[in-house]
This record gives sequence, C-alpha cells and structure tokens, in this order.
Amino acid sequence: MNVVVVESPAKAKTINKYLGRDYHVLASYGHVRDLPAKDGSVDPEQDFLMSWEVDPKSQKRLNDIAAAMKDADRLILATDPDREGEAISWHVLEVLQKKRVLKDKPVERVVFNAITKQSVLEAMKHPRQIDGPLVEAYLARRALDYLVGFTLSPVLWRKLPGARSAGRVQSVALRLVCDRETEIESFDPQEYWSIIAALATAAGDGFEARIAEFDGRKLARLDVKTEAQASEIKAFLEAAALAVASVEAKPQKRNPYAPFTTSTLQQEASRKLGFSASRTMQVAQRLYEGVDIGGETVGLITYMRTDGVQIAPEAVAATRKVIAAEYGDRYLPEKPRFYSTKAKNAQEAHEAIRPTELSRLPKHVARGMDPDQARLYELIWKRTVASQMESADFERTTVDITASTGGRKATLRATGSVMRFDGFLTLYTETKDDEDDEESRRLPAMQVGETIRRDRITTTQHFTEPPPRYTEATLVKKMEELGIGRPSTYAATLTTLSDRGYVVVDKKRLVPEDKGRLVTSFLKSFFDRYVEFDFTADLEEKLDRISAGELDWREVLREFWRDFSAAIAGVKDLRVSEVLDALNEMLAAHVFPARADGSDPRICPTCGSGKLSLKLGKYGAFVGCSNYPECRYTRQLGTAEGGEGEESGDRTLGQDPATGFDIVLKSGRFGPYLQLGDVAQLGEGEKPKRSSLPKGWSPATIDLAKAIALLSLPREVGTHPETGKLITAGLGRYGPFIQHDGAYANLDSIEEVFEVGINRAVAAIAEKKDKAGRGRGAPAALKSLGDHPDGGAITIRDGRYGAYVNWGKVNATLPKGTDPAGVSVEQALAMIAEKAGQSPSKKGAAKKAPAKKAPAKTAKADGETAPKKAPARKPAAAKTGAAKAATAKATTTKKAAPKKVPVKAAE
Repeated sequence: MNVVVVESPAKAKTINKYLGRDYHVLASYGHVRDLPAKDGSVDPEQDFLMSWEVDPKSQKRLNDIAAAMKDADRLILATDPDREGEAISWHVLEVLQKKRVLKDKPVERVVFNAITKQSVLEAMKHPRQIDGPLVEAYLARRALDYLVGFTLSPVLWRKLPGARSAGRVQSVALRLVCDRETEIESFDPQEYWSIIAALATAAGDGFEARIAEFDGRKLARLDVKTEAQASEIKAFLEAAALAVASVEAKPQKRNPYAPFTTSTLQQEASRKLGFSASRTMQVAQRLYEGVDIGGETVGLITYMRTDGVQIAPEAVAATRKVIAAEYGDRYLPEKPRFYSTKAKNAQEAHEAIRPTELSRLPKHVARGMDPDQARLYELIWKRTVASQMESADFERTTVDITASTGGRKATLRATGSVMRFDGFLTLYTETKDDEDDEESRRLPAMQVGETIRRDRITTTQHFTEPPPRYTEATLVKKMEELGIGRPSTYAATLTTLSDRGYVVVDKKRLVPEDKGRLVTSFLKSFFDRYVEFDFTADLEEKLDRISAGELDWREVLREFWRDFSAAIAGVKDLRVSEVLDALNEMLAAHVFPARADGSDPRICPTCGSGKLSLKLGKYGAFVGCSNYPECRYTRQLGTAEGGEGEESGDRTLGQDPATGFDIVLKSGRFGPYLQLGDVAQLGEGEKPKRSSLPKGWSPATIDLAKAIALLSLPREVGTHPETGKLITAGLGRYGPFIQHDGAYANLDSIEEVFEVGINRAVAAIAEKKDKAGRGRGAPAALKSLGDHPDGGAITIRDGRYGAYVNWGKVNATLPKGTDPAGVSVEQALAMIAEKAGQSPSKKGAAKKAPAKKAPAKTAKADGETAPKKAPARKPAAAKTGAAKAATAKATTTKKAAPKKVPVKAAE
C-alpha cells in the first residue's frame, strides 16, 4: 500500500480513483503548520529560528496520515506544483519524521500540472526528492513577511492610531494606489483644442479628418492651445479648396495573445467578467480540482498559479486539431506558435493556464458547472485556442488632404483600418482598459488629386486629464511589470488592502481611504526604503535566486534584518508630534487644500489665530485647531473646509414637527451625524438626541424627511401574534435590526427599518430563533430513529465529512458506503456505545463521551500570506525536502547546509 498526500479532499477522491486499490490518497487540507501569531515565532537572534505550530484540525489530519503510514510501504507527496505545494510537502514530512512513523520507508515527491488520469499516472512514473532550494526560498519569504508584519505593525499601532497593519508586498501595493491619487490631485489640466473636418468624397461617402499641419508647422494633438488659434485655423479651412494629396495603404498583422498566466487571467476576468482577483482564483481552483461532468469528476484546467506562457507539445497539437475542425484550415498557421515569458522575475516552470482537454468545448461541459465556472472556463478555452490561430490581417490607410487658399496651406489627415482577414479575432479579442479605437474606422475609396467636399469644420475645447485610478486588473499588471509579489500573492494582497479599510472600490476603481494614505505617508517618511518599488523587486529577485540555489537564504535574511531592525529602532523613540509634523507636510495638499481667497489654509476658520493640524484620536486621524480646548474646531480628514460636516458649517435641515426643535446635520471626528435640539432649546443638563448617518447615506442627500425618520428610531413595527410583545426596528452599531423580547435579528438594509411589516418581522425572528436553536452551523437531521434508552433523540445527520449518528454530544460517523436511510436503531445504538467507549446496555454512555473542544482561534499575522484555495491553505509555513533529502535547517545552525539536502525545521 502506498500513501499519497495531496492538498484537498476533492483532489484526493479523484486521484484515488485514478491510482486504484494499491494507493490510499489523503488530504492535508492545505498547510498543516504555521508560524504562531505572536512575537518570537521567527528569532533573528537564533539565526532566524522558526517555531512552527500545528492547529487542532491539522493535527487530526496529520494523525490520520501517520496512522495510514504504519501499514504503508511508501509515502508519496503530491501537493501542488509551486512553492506553496513544495512547502506543504516539507511540513508533512517533518511532522511524520518527528512521529517516527516513516522509519526506512521511501519518500517521493511527484507533481502534476493537471488532475487528469494521464497526468497523474505519468507523474507517478517520475518521482523526485523535495526541492531543497525551493523550500529555502519559501522559508525566506515566510520569515521576511513575518518579520515585516510583526515588527512594523506594532510601530504603526503606537505611532498612528487607527492603522491596522503593514506588510512587505501589501504596503508597496498600497503606495501605488496612493501615489496615483496624489498624481490625480496635483494634476494641472492643460487646455487644448481639436479641429475636426467632416468631409465627403465626390461619390458622397462621408469621413472625418483632423488637422495635421498648418502654415508649414506640424500640429500634434495638444499643440492648438487657445480658442483664437482654433478659430483662425477653422476660418482658413472653411475658405480653402480641398484635394487628396496622398493615399497610403500598408498591410498590418495582429498576432494572437499568449495563453493565460495567473496575472493575465485575473486582468481579463476583471475586464470581461467583472470578477475580483480573489473570485477569479476561487473559481479557477474549482475548475482545476474537478467538476462533475456526466457523473465523473474531471479536472478541466491546468494549475492556475503560474508565470509560464508555454503549453505542452501534446496540448499544442490538440489545439491545432480543434482549430482545423471548428474553424477550418485557413485559421490554422503553417507551424505551431511558441511563446516566452516576458514578466520580470518570472520563475514558474510549469505551463500556462489551459484546458486539460482542448476537445472539451465550452458548450459541451457547461451543464456540469455553475455560471461563473462556465464563463471562466470559456474564457480560458478561447484564449488557449486563439493563441494557436492565424494572425489577423489589416490594411491601415492614411489619407492626407491639402487645404489651400491665398498662398497658405494646411494638411488634414484621415486614418482608418480595414480588416482583410479576422484570424484569431474571430474567436478572441483582449479587452483594453483605456482604448482609443479611432484607427478601426473604415475610410471610403479615394484617389490622389480628387476634390473633397467640405460639410463642416468643428472646433472643440478639451483639457488634459490625469491618469486614471487603478483597477484591480491594472494594479496587478503594474505589480507584475515592477516585479512586486508573485502570482499566488496578488489576490490576497488586494483583499488585504480592502479588509484593512485602506482602499475602497468605486466603479471598479481603487480609491485610497484616508487611513491608507496616512499609512503610506508614514512609511514613506520613516521607512521609505522598504516601500520603494526597486527594493521590493530586488528582494523578489533574491528569493528567486535562492530557489535556483544561487544564494544562501539565511544570508539574505541577515542582510535584510540588519538594516530593517536599525530603521525600526530609530522610529521607536519618535514622539507623536514628530510623526504628525511629517504627515502634515507630506499630506498638506490633501489635508489643507488651498483657499479661494488665497489665505493660509492652515489658519483655523473659527478662532482665526489657531493653526490647523492633524490630530490622532483613538479611532484615527482628524483635523483640529491648536487652540484646543478654547477652540473646538474639528473636521474629518478628507472633508474640505466649508464642506459638508465641518463644525463651523453645520447645516440646519428644519424643525422637528413633534418638538419644534431644530434638526442640524453636523460632523464630528467620527463622522457626520444628526442632532435634535441644542442646550439653548433643551435647557441645562439635557443632552440633545443624536443619530449617526447609516452606511451608504451621504450628507449631501439628507433632507428633513430623512432626518426626522432617522431620529424617530427605534420604530414600532407591531405586536408579536404569539407573545403579545412589541417588535421594534432600529439602527445599532452592527447595522439595521429588529428586536423582540430581548432578541435581535438583522435586516438587510437601513431602508428596511422604515418599511418592514409585521409578517416579515415575525419570520425574521423565527429564522433567527431556529438558527440559534440548531447551533452555529448545526447540520439538519436526515432521519429520526426515536429515543435512546437513556433518554434523548437519536438522529442521522449530514455533516461536512459525511453522514453520522447523533445522540446528545455523541457523534458516530457511519462506515464508508453505509446508506444513511438504511441504518436501524440497533446499529445506531451499537455505534453510539462504541464511540462512547462502553457496551450498548451500559448506562450513561453520553455522560462519559468526551466533549469536543472548539479549535483554538489564532490571530493571523498582518504580513503577506498565500491566497486561500478551496479548501483554503493557512498562511504559509516552511516546506522542505524529502525523506532523506532537504536543505538548510531552520534552526540555530550558523552555516547553510549544502543544496538538495533535506531542510529540517527547528524543534
């Protein structure tokens, strides 16, 4: 018997079927060990000793693997074909060696790029040892991310309240977003004019031309600066005679795009399908692990984390066969196309992302997939097939038209393209983020010397525009160009920025929040080197060289830590006032925008003598006056002076009809809010009623009716028909809710608070009560078998790992292959007794049954982590060599072990 370890149970089931009875395939469920989220998990003083921890769930899975190894002849580690997969194999091996279950049994590492029978069986014929240098690169990356996250984040917490975390790649990605926003804010628009002539040939075919030359001077797009210049040229063209001076037609070819890598897949799925990077990877993971097609689980695509653009020769041949059959020989080039990777620091050796079987057309397999899977599979299939198709042929035509009168001349130019053969474009066109399609226009036939009719001349004023904000697609593309991060980190990095509240997505564009801009400014002021693009890319290159066996991983860590720890030490003693001074200067244009009257934007508008400055509160930064507490002027960071919510610019919405008090829209340091009445109206000792604006409500849209409705909460919905007690609806710290007899149930939106009726409220309360009664995520009963002799119901339930018998706190899993519907009471009693450790007749079985303990929750590091798969990996831990082959001990050892020698982790 051979024990095979893969990452997910979905793969385990499929691969076991391919390998047969002589193999027992078990899943690790991603990473089995991690660095504990506490200080000291990586110890630079002990030569970067790394202390690993196994969580309770992983411990059970490792115990299962260890138990299986007792009767096994061989261990085969078949985790994913990337650094993370290599690391997981190393971790499993390390644990099994410590459990002393391997003895002298052979240990092999196999990798396959697709979960198909042919790929798996072929991989089993070519085992190898764990790649020691690849594991060392993983160890170095994991240590770097930990050291940055767990050393820099506490500095942020102390010096910049409200900041959540910093990370080696995360912070650089955030800087890209924030720098782009600064570019946009500081952009100085330049005026320019376009001059377009609507013309027609002698045959009456219309077309457009632009001014290209006037009075012997060539004019580019931005060269006509004023209305006077534009008017002069327009008047000239309206009086001039027009004739064709030249017609130039040049053939052009457009070649197909390479097959997908991780980053290009994320970019195109964002543009074409509207998927986030994380959503793309989740769907791709399921396509890779297998989809039910005709009753058989089939892996539909190759491994989806790759920098490679090449595909296997047999896949190229299969693609060409599909092209000939589906599109005809005209679309099939004479020779296959070969692609090479252009991405900076590309290192993955496996293939591009492609279908495992090109003959599986999207329309043939769509039934077995959900809509997202079907759409992503179709995108991958089309890109792969198009990559081997014939080029598209165009004819690009440029027509110059001379305008002349009174001895003066000008040239108008018209351009256009005509597609002569669509080639790969018949199947696939890549979407561009900001595409100017002017040249795709077709031009009518014209001859040199032909007189052209003028219909009208139009001049239009324009202003140059700033660069656009990043989308997820363009940010991933930029990070790849700079060599920042890796395919496996892009989705996780973008998710982290959003989860930390550093960026928000508005119309698919990434907009930095003030919190994110503060963090970036702090890091640029005091840790500039570590958020520089070149530094981060250079570090990635060193990690690649480690994986190639060219650098010692500990030496890279020593070099990094020497300078980084010194930078941390230099900032620890900074006073908060010094931090604020630096932030005031760096964010001056954003925090203190210029005033219309030209006065100093940092003079307090309320007292006239205080100086405005950033202030740090418990919940983050705000702008306040230096004369506090005499002057209590404050405004939110990012709110312009005199704009919504500024205390000196409170907006009175009207009077409350019930009390006659004023309702005022205000803004405090924690956001905009409504206030009913004031001290003068209420009297001494009385506090005015206040209500924060709910999420999604803008101060600009608040009117008197909305304000009255909000301040009137909680609202009485009605009396519960069963209890006779009142049901109310309101807005709390966790959002909109309904309340009945001390119990709360969430509502979907703030609008529902004002609209919910008694029927909907009673149903929501019942659903919440039912969910609470079943426990968090408690599985529903499939079958009831009656009561146990000792009391309590016996049921058959469907759990995450299969059906089981439940009695009280005793859960007994049904044997494999057992039909839950056919289980009798006697069988259930026997299983319960066995699980409880006594005979069926003995009393008190349930009482002696060991209660399950909840898995301990562990805080995660705010450093970089690998993206989650399905099932998700835990944040990476180190991976090593095979049974008798690995590299460099992650312990106190001073010298690195020779390459290709098994890596041992520290005890």
